[in-house]
Amino acid sequence: MQLIDTHQHLILSEALRYSWTDGVPAMAGRAFTPEDYGALTKGRGVVGTLFMESGVDDAQYRDEARLVAGLVGTGGMLGQIASCRPEVEAGFEDWLQECDGLKVRGFRRILHVVPDELSQSAVFRRNLRLIGARGLPFDLCVLARQHGLTEDLLRACPDQVMVLDHCGNPDIAAGAFEPWAAGLRRLAAFPNLYVKLSGITANCAGAVTADLLRPYVAHVIDCFGPERVLWGGDWPVVNIRSSLPEWIALTEALLAGLTPAERLRIGRGTAEQVYGL
Repeated sequence: MQLIDTHQHLILSEALRYSWTDGVPAMAGRAFTPEDYGALTKGRGVVGTLFMESGVDDAQYRDEARLVAGLVGTGGMLGQIASCRPEVEAGFEDWLQECDGLKVRGFRRILHVVPDELSQSAVFRRNLRLIGARGLPFDLCVLARQHGLTEDLLRACPDQVMVLDHCGNPDIAAGAFEPWAAGLRRLAAFPNLYVKLSGITANCAGAVTADLLRPYVAHVIDCFGPERVLWGGDWPVVNIRSSLPEWIALTEALLAGLTPAERLRIGRGTAEQVYGL
């Protein structure tokens, strides 16, 4: 497959602080660099990447985007998805304007680590519409229990293209397929929403196999169709239960039954459309 990795994290611990990694044994106390990523993906079909904001400590999210801007254009990096704070009115438009010069292709605010009410405010929704007015997508990182809140947000911002990260985070370890599947079906009814085939191995317990993941991936494709599915590696978070080379191999196995055109669409075509690559 040809893959554009739309979810390439980096842990640049010499310059930035990532407190959340302290409780993740697979990541704690380590840096994860572009050179590490390049070694893992060499010869595996990754033809380009988008850096995904990596959850730096709150005071440094702008510093992260400024630092990463200098990496775009190297190692196949095509741009970045920067962090933002739509819940804060003061300075939000200034940040969007600065990001015009930082090779930003989209924005994200992780919503499963903040109160549910945050995304429901008028300020948050108004600021999302400002992102949409610039022709840029917004990545949604939510848990399956937050699908209803996501519906509300999509309904309030019909002109904002959004990308649902990690297949909407099914709780695979708990076998909670049905509630996730029903929520995903409802979300797929919104034409401005795309879904990212990424991050689901971290939600597993024990061995991660194609047979375990197949019903989840099949449901994602059935709900959205290949034209609204794009791929992400989620490295190095993927190391929690798997590895990036293993996830690439699993992706190839899980999509083997699709046509070459459908695999190309999921691997890179949808990403090129959504992020303007």
